[in-house]
Amino acid sequence: MFARVRAEGGRRVVAIFAASTVITIANMFGQVQLNDWNGRFFDAVGRKDLSGFLHDLWTFVVIVVILLALTVANTFLQERLKFRLREWITRHLLAEWLKPLRVYQLGFAGEYGHNPDQRIQEDTRLLGDYTADLGCGIVYSLLQLIAFVGMLWTLSAQVTFQVAGYEIAIPGYMVWCALAYALTGSALTWIVGRPLIALNGQRYAREAEFRFALVRVNESGESIALHGGETDERRHLEAALAAVVDTMRRISSSLAHLTWITSGIGWLSLVVPILVAAPAYFGGSLTLGGLIMVAGAFTQVQLALRWFVDNFSRLADWRAAIHRVARFREALDNLPAIDAGAEEIKRALHPEGHLAFEAVRILLPDGHIVIDDATVHITPGERVLIVGDTGRGKSTLFRAVAGLWPRGSGSILTPPLESMAFLPQRPYLPLGTLRNALSYPSPVDAFPEANVRQALGRCDLGDLVPKLDTIERWDKELSLGEQERLAFARLLLHKPAWVFLDEATAALDEDSQHRVMALFDDELKQTTVLSIGHRPDLAVYHTRTLQLVHGRDGDRLKLKPPPAPPPSRRWLQRLDDWLMTIRP
Repeated sequence: MFARVRAEGGRRVVAIFAASTVITIANMFGQVQLNDWNGRFFDAVGRKDLSGFLHDLWTFVVIVVILLALTVANTFLQERLKFRLREWITRHLLAEWLKPLRVYQLGFAGEYGHNPDQRIQEDTRLLGDYTADLGCGIVYSLLQLIAFVGMLWTLSAQVTFQVAGYEIAIPGYMVWCALAYALTGSALTWIVGRPLIALNGQRYAREAEFRFALVRVNESGESIALHGGETDERRHLEAALAAVVDTMRRISSSLAHLTWITSGIGWLSLVVPILVAAPAYFGGSLTLGGLIMVAGAFTQVQLALRWFVDNFSRLADWRAAIHRVARFREALDNLPAIDAGAEEIKRALHPEGHLAFEAVRILLPDGHIVIDDATVHITPGERVLIVGDTGRGKSTLFRAVAGLWPRGSGSILTPPLESMAFLPQRPYLPLGTLRNALSYPSPVDAFPEANVRQALGRCDLGDLVPKLDTIERWDKELSLGEQERLAFARLLLHKPAWVFLDEATAALDEDSQHRVMALFDDELKQTTVLSIGHRPDLAVYHTRTLQLVHGRDGDRLKLKPPPAPPPSRRWLQRLDDWLMTIRP
């Protein structure tokens, strides 16, 4: 996973980790000195040597002060490592996720593309925390093992046994005992705790689904209230909660079983070193201080060796987090190959900046033909309306133009992407100020203040000018009709050469629709328009109409002569034209 993350930002993480390792090495040196002090101190106690006792007390204070300073510094560095690591991974995932078209395409990536919000926010936090803790912990344990295993091997020479009048010394006796004890604990931990790995992954997935359901209810509060659907939503949420609780119940059972092993090994660790060295102490080959030193070194070695036992549940969490983040990263990498082996619509730039469909066939994921043999050529300056029954694939055709829908065959030649603007059925308003929503996706300061105010006024949104720098949830604050007019105000600022309208005036009354569509006769008269719509009065704003006609294999685009506008519309158009002539 980490090998695939960009090197940018990685140097800081490596530097922090290296500094933590240096401090850990110094800490291990201090721990060795503390173990030596244990031997001297308890020998002084055994000899009832008051001056040696007092001297060793002062030595203890010096060692502990140094160790305390090192521990505080290491804690500071490890906490810094956690958030730097999280920042590093999160920035990388954001950069990959927000590459052109990927947010949309990820919806077709299957299970690994679900809940990107949790994978980027929560899973990266867990991954950063666990990686820092476990990484620093295993380095500490390795250094601890290196520092004390040699000492324990040397001290083992003092542990001898009297057998039939013979004194027997087993080389590295205490080391072998510590190794056997740690391996036994690790094996039992793995056998009992292995189910936790899969269960933690399930927990994260169920938590993400529950949170998504809660957010969806919160976002749809008005619709739920209008339908009286609170009881039904509660039933769905309780089902999602039940899935979370069931997973947590199984985790709690597995953790309880694992605790028998980890806690049992922990309690036995208090007495096992003494028991192992006791024969030598009572046989007279070890002094009290020697026994304490041997027991201390044994404890340090077996603590290092049982790192796996002590951290198994955290390792299970870490593995679950890295699995979810890595699978998400793989889903982003494999987006172009989601439909490997299937036909794809070829897209290229038109040499003259036109829009052309050449024998375009659009398919659904199940292979069903939505549009078949669409061949149309649209030149700059035209205004083309596409009509057809609901569900015929009109919106899918726009997605194909934008490059969002690759399934199918044929070719689409387009003008440059930066010259095109798409207005979907529901406008997108980003978080932040109204000015930010109006200038999106350009920077908030990209347009002069006068132009911003004028754009709002031209779209009958002048009353929003005082709120330009107010931060609100504008997708909730504004009605759908106001949002649609704001999208047209956005067009006035950006002035794209090509505009694609996907039922972009569906929430507007006839007069409001006429005023925003009249922009293409005035400020946006150089703009080419391609519209999708059901309303019959839209035809008057376009120079030609294309109708999706049902064929044998799928719908086909056919040219249809535009109908004459109704008398009321002709009258309004003449009035608007007259007002344009007298406008100062």
